[in-house]
Amino acid sequence: MSNREALRQRLRAGLTTLKLDLDDPTIEQQLDYVDLLLRWNAAYNLTAVRDAGEMVTRHLLDSLAILAYVTGNSLADLGSGAGLPGIPLALANPDLHVHLVDSNGKKARFLREAVRHLRLADRVRVDECRVEAVVGEFDCITARAFATLADMLAWGGHLLAAEGRWLALKGRFPQDELDNLPPGFKIEAVHRIDVPGLDAERHLVIIKRSFAEPSARILP
Repeated sequence: MSNREALRQRLRAGLTTLKLDLDDPTIEQQLDYVDLLLRWNAAYNLTAVRDAGEMVTRHLLDSLAILAYVTGNSLADLGSGAGLPGIPLALANPDLHVHLVDSNGKKARFLREAVRHLRLADRVRVDECRVEAVVGEFDCITARAFATLADMLAWGGHLLAAEGRWLALKGRFPQDELDNLPPGFKIEAVHRIDVPGLDAERHLVIIKRSFAEPSARILP
């Protein structure tokens, strides 16, 4: 069995466990992304994961495990790094327009090459800047544990559309962070995420804007 076929089987098995149905071309694109990441990682040190099989588990399946929670047509992936979870999500949802945001030059260069290589330029954009400098509003925002919830929202809360959802990927249940959520935001739900093949805790915190209830009208 070729290495590519072994990766394909690993990805398919994980997708079955997650109850996700991706067509064959999309699965090949996901594996093309892993190939590209492996090549660039040797020189650019984009991720601590070096094994292709582990990349399928820790990068592809870990990202795709939240696909069902992505809503709307626009998504900003903050602190995207090597494109996670933004690129796997963009590949899996052809209607999704994605902004990959990272201020690190070498990571931004990789992201631009990945967008070109995977033919995503019509709907995926790379913003090489700090989160605070991004302009616009997005239906969905993803962030893969790059900061505390309070810091994430302080830097990028302005990007969340009125009815948008912030999807924060965390390891252990982040009780302290939930207790210190800044004003203007509320927790919609916290889900334990079981990533196939990953022996580690994963939680998805879904955050929405909170709006003060209008004052009751006093009738004469």
